[in-house]
Amino acid sequence: MGPNFLRVTERVDRKLRSPMAPADTELREHADALQRDIDRRIDVEQTLADKLDEATHKSAAADALFRMLVESVTDYAIFLLDTRGYVATWNAGAQRFKGYTPDEIIGRHFSVFYPDTDVRSGKCEHELEIAGRTGRFEEQGWRVRKDGTQFWANVIITSVRDGTGTLVGFAKVTRDLTERKVAYERHMADEEKFRLLIESVQDYAIFLLDPQGHVATWNAGAERFKGYHAAEIIGRHFSVFYPEEDIRAGKCEIELEGAARVGRFEDDGWRIRKDGTRFWANVVITALRDPTGTLIGFGKVTRDLTERIRAEEERRAADARFRQLVESVRDYAIFILDPTGRVATWNGGAQRIKGYTADEIIGSHFSRFYPEVDVRAGKCEMELEGATRTGRYEDEGWRVRKDGSMFWANVVISAIRNDAGELIGFSKVTRDLTDRRASEEDRAARAAAEQANKTKDEFLAMLGHELRNPLAPIVSALQLIKLRGDTKTAREHEIIERHVRHMIRLVDDLLDISRISQGKIDLQSEVIDARDALAKAVEIAIPMFEKKSQNFEIEVPQVPLLVHGDQARLTQVFANLLNNASKYTAEHGNISLDVRSTGDHIAIAIRDNGIGMDTTLLPRVFELFVQCYQDLDRAEGGLGIGLTLVRSIVERHGGTVSASSSGLNQGSTFTVTLPTTRVKPIAPEIATTFAPTVEKRTGHRVLIVDDNEDARLLLADVLDAFGHEVMTAPDGLGALEVLAGFEAQYAILDIGLPGMDGYELAAEVRKLAGGDKIRLIALSGYEQSKDKAQIASAGFDAHLVKPVEVQRVLDQLALPPLR
Repeated sequence: MGPNFLRVTERVDRKLRSPMAPADTELREHADALQRDIDRRIDVEQTLADKLDEATHKSAAADALFRMLVESVTDYAIFLLDTRGYVATWNAGAQRFKGYTPDEIIGRHFSVFYPDTDVRSGKCEHELEIAGRTGRFEEQGWRVRKDGTQFWANVIITSVRDGTGTLVGFAKVTRDLTERKVAYERHMADEEKFRLLIESVQDYAIFLLDPQGHVATWNAGAERFKGYHAAEIIGRHFSVFYPEEDIRAGKCEIELEGAARVGRFEDDGWRIRKDGTRFWANVVITALRDPTGTLIGFGKVTRDLTERIRAEEERRAADARFRQLVESVRDYAIFILDPTGRVATWNGGAQRIKGYTADEIIGSHFSRFYPEVDVRAGKCEMELEGATRTGRYEDEGWRVRKDGSMFWANVVISAIRNDAGELIGFSKVTRDLTDRRASEEDRAARAAAEQANKTKDEFLAMLGHELRNPLAPIVSALQLIKLRGDTKTAREHEIIERHVRHMIRLVDDLLDISRISQGKIDLQSEVIDARDALAKAVEIAIPMFEKKSQNFEIEVPQVPLLVHGDQARLTQVFANLLNNASKYTAEHGNISLDVRSTGDHIAIAIRDNGIGMDTTLLPRVFELFVQCYQDLDRAEGGLGIGLTLVRSIVERHGGTVSASSSGLNQGSTFTVTLPTTRVKPIAPEIATTFAPTVEKRTGHRVLIVDDNEDARLLLADVLDAFGHEVMTAPDGLGALEVLAGFEAQYAILDIGLPGMDGYELAAEVRKLAGGDKIRLIALSGYEQSKDKAQIASAGFDAHLVKPVEVQRVLDQLALPPLR
């Protein structure tokens, strides 16, 4: 009951309880009636109040359950904002999406969830204004988590009002749609790529039809095939592409009905272009349906097969011409065998060469053309089996004519298969080579002579290079000895000794060539310890190992390894193999020498992890002049006779030598086997002297480029002694670096540089600023006419042949500089 109602009843009650006159009796009766009515209203209102209390308790329980539900939701952020946009409640989903705990976020403005650009643009106020005005605002957009990361959200803001309609706040529901957005964007990107793909296709007309057959899309291939632009054809019925007779026959409707019924329709036939011309087309129409199975259109793919049809017709005509050609050929027997080897066709050449007419031979087995010994050996079956397996079989051998005479034939049998790959027969082409075979020995002799001449030329070129290179530093070192005029020449003597020994080894090898060709190598045989020969060989090879920082391991028994042989020659063998191992192994590579005794033999194995050998080189590695591939710089050197000498010397000692390799870049192993006996070695000493004289001059700024360090540095020392300002480089790149800071007037370039050779370096020098003012002098171990011509054409001003005398270098430097 309301307070006003209670006050009224109280005043009435007081009035009734006051003393009354008799005249007021009627008034009292009315008052009593009113009191009874009031009591009834009080009872009713009390009943209503009790029921309201009961409903209020139930509503509070429902509210509690609702709050528990909202707070437990984790897939949606559900919270309340006050009328100004400040967070009033916070559920578990909001904490999971946005990263804030209730204590961190309640009381803060909801703009904290928006990117700065949205906040500055007033987006938050705009959303609340719309929700307050219309009751609801919904949007998708980027929102910001506590850690600063962004997520794509669906947001619904709903105004909350009390019973009088007054705005008391907003409910905000947010859902994280980032994965859905990424998937959608990826899908749209794929759709766009597919659309671009279809539109860019030129070899197929690909377009859509609506369910009635009207063109809905158009690609570049369709425009190219049919001649219509998209604007001209979209919306028109696809029957425009069909000949009039097909339209009258209802072909268009039949095709759409068939595609709709079974999902796909395919046909080959004539179609019409915009200009009225016809083309032969392959057409595939595919029904398109939505997820409910409702037909929404058709996909139509058309391919122009006019050229293919024309090609097939031309092929048939060509086949006919080819048959005529084959039948007319006289110099070759060309015929077909069935899969069992029986003759199926016969041409004029076959009749001329073999003597049979077509009537006599067709249906007979082709073994009739083979000697009896070949037939018994199964040669015919073997040839057909080989052709079947590999597709082709070729052979030369004796064949038999109808009259029994023999002729030497080249035979090619090819398997014939149909489109399914099934064998349907063989083609057989036979050529009579009897006359040619008679002259083959002459041709072989001429080829051998040509190869010998080629080998000689290559050898002479290598000979000039290999003999001249070591002499250059010798001459320069001896020149320095003369110029210095003192006794402190230990370095120069060391260089002289090393390179003289090198020259002696080369000369000895060259002298041994004649002995190899005659099968004679003189041995000074005696009983020696093979370990001594190995030790001497290792001593010779150690400088090479050290120069390339190679790892060398040796394992030799501690007991004498006695053999009967020439210690110097065996040392030559082992030193040659060790030097080869170093030569063909990169810097920091691994080389090992291992000796095993097997009773009456010893086996010396020299292994490396160098460039190895392929299967084409391995069987020929011990042949004369055979080498690994060499570039112009011939960085590995050699004449290609060392291993031939190794084999000859080892075989003269009653032993064997073998080579093995797993392939290129897999290293190599050379194994020498010698019979044991009683042994001990002696090593000869070599001494040489040389003393040239030169005239001292003054010079200019000179650059020397040579990969031979001794030759380069010694020549630099000589020129420096003559007053020249000298800079050096070991290769082309180094030379270009020097020239960047050194204004050379003369440049002496070795032609055989590693990497960038002398020709390439000369071209690069000429490209430099001022490079055309440098006098270029080529230094080469080759002096054949073709070498001189190549050097001149490369832009060199002079050519000096190794070993070059210092005087000749000074003569070139005496010429006036070009600048």
